[in-house]
Amino acid sequence: MHFPYSVAHDFPLVLAPMAGVSESPFRQICRRYGADVVVSEFISSVGISLGIERVLAEMRFEPVERPIGIQIYGADATIMARAAGMVTELFEPDFVDINFGCPVKKVVRNNGGSGCLKDMNLVRGIIRAVRDATQLPVTVKIRSGWDETQRDPVEIALRCQEAGAQALTLHPRTRTQMYQGAANWDEIAAVAQALTIPVIGNGDIRTPEDVVAMRHHANCAGIMIARGSFGNPWLFAEARDLLEGRANRLVHEGASVGVAATAATLRD
Repeated sequence: MHFPYSVAHDFPLVLAPMAGVSESPFRQICRRYGADVVVSEFISSVGISLGIERVLAEMRFEPVERPIGIQIYGADATIMARAAGMVTELFEPDFVDINFGCPVKKVVRNNGGSGCLKDMNLVRGIIRAVRDATQLPVTVKIRSGWDETQRDPVEIALRCQEAGAQALTLHPRTRTQMYQGAANWDEIAAVAQALTIPVIGNGDIRTPEDVVAMRHHANCAGIMIARGSFGNPWLFAEARDLLEGRANRLVHEGASVGVAATAATLRD
């Protein structure tokens, strides 16, 4: 499967965009420990378009973090397009990712994040506007729907692809589920089968064995790791070793010391 940005492996492992976690120091650590791609925290398109320095600072990254995507969210296609253009001009990441998956109240109360999934015309309009505003690849991250009554990840994903998304990540829970229950990997498999663009699986990846299991179960093009990386950035390298049939390269105790030292150095 051809990704719209450069990846080191045919089956890439991606660090998820997580508020308060996916900051530059942690992204650098995860790249060092085997993440093929990293994504920024999700960033407000309104804050970007207004040029708020605190918001712009969240998008800065080091060359060692590439390939990196900047993820933006919002419910106004015009503002999202303006933000994408500014991201492209000011920071030149490897791709722009649109957040249609965040379930947090402060985001969805204004129809951002997974709130957009209640209106597929809005979703399509945002994707098309962002595509028109940047020459960078445009990708999306979605959930399976707003709630059980609107749960239709294949239809949502197809509409995203038709609007111009060049890769798609699915977290197979609805917004109302938040993080409760098990992620439905069958839905990742169904979306991967239906789409012609790369589909990245996300949800309930906590161990290297989970990575291998999702790949075999869903036949997805890559895997995005979120909460499983908390305090465990070597998960990427361990998963890569297991995927490729190699002996594990890392010892947790020694790696923990290295991570702590690296984090302290990056914050200085």
